[in-house]
Amino acid sequence: MVYRITLIPGDGIGPEVILAAKRCIEATGVKIEWEEALAGEEALNKTGELLPKQTLYSIEKNKVALKGPITTPIGTGFRSVNVSLRQTLDLYACIRPAKSYEGTKSLYPDIDLIVIRENTEDLYVGIEFEKGSSQAKDLIAEIEKYTQKRIRSDSGLSIKPISSFASERIIRFAFEYALRFARKKVTVVTKANIMKFTDGLFLESARKVAKEYTNRIIFEEALVDNIAMQLVQKPKNFDVLVLPNLYGDIISDLCAGLVGGLGVAPGANLGDKIAIFEAVHGSAPKYKGLNKVNPTAMILSGVMMLKHIKEEKAAQKLENAVKEVLKEAKFVTYDLKSSPNDPTAVGTQEMAEAIIKKIKDR
Repeated sequence: MVYRITLIPGDGIGPEVILAAKRCIEATGVKIEWEEALAGEEALNKTGELLPKQTLYSIEKNKVALKGPITTPIGTGFRSVNVSLRQTLDLYACIRPAKSYEGTKSLYPDIDLIVIRENTEDLYVGIEFEKGSSQAKDLIAEIEKYTQKRIRSDSGLSIKPISSFASERIIRFAFEYALRFARKKVTVVTKANIMKFTDGLFLESARKVAKEYTNRIIFEEALVDNIAMQLVQKPKNFDVLVLPNLYGDIISDLCAGLVGGLGVAPGANLGDKIAIFEAVHGSAPKYKGLNKVNPTAMILSGVMMLKHIKEEKAAQKLENAVKEVLKEAKFVTYDLKSSPNDPTAVGTQEMAEAIIKKIKDR
């Protein structure tokens, strides 16, 4: 069988890690026709659009995409292309595994966590009102009228929508994921003790859905601040975590830190019909074109993609090859060496070649 998959190189180091992942995936023997599409700064320069309609069409047609990191300016400039993709294509579930691999710089062995993040609501919806704007002034006046709470006139405002529909959908997704992959426990994470009508609604939805899985999956509740501490102290107490959008983003980075950092953190964004696979890390433009960065996260995202298209044997073959290369710590990038100045460190493509060799030697 030949799979047609959209390939989005991305910005900065994106094209380099995408090339490494593409080569490793192809080495497994799975037949893929890649349909390259643009998004981000390169797309803006070439087409005048950050997210061209042709790219959206390609993803909608092929149903599966492998995407490199895309630059998102901090504080100013255009909004996140990643967020636009998730909202436009209704990719409501973000999956971010945090798994220990021998050879990575981690304080903890044998970590195996799954962070499942609601992708379409919360503060990331981007409903914001700029300080001093007429809309912000009007909204401040309305809020003060209904709440009798004073808001400073020089405030910027963000709206945090949380719906029963989206909350129940992501909670059910988390339980079904746990069942499919033989996980034992789902922990819902909120700040419902303070935000009773948003996080409280998310928690209420979780309690409702959890009743459908009684005696099959353990269900527990946690506050986001407490779980940040618990994950550092006792990470093995947790299994699958399900969170609203903002907390999910933050906690997934914390979990990545438990297993060696963003360089080994894969990710996926799924809807009912479409799936996009991407590394958690950013585009790191200062390393662009240097053949220096760690391709592991992007390659492991390829492992997730292979599992998604039901190529389980190929996925296992690729993951095992990555494990072996990391464990040997010989043909790995500078960040995976005991010292970043180790002269034996290899480049992005050379590490990919070592992984490909392991695949072919099997």
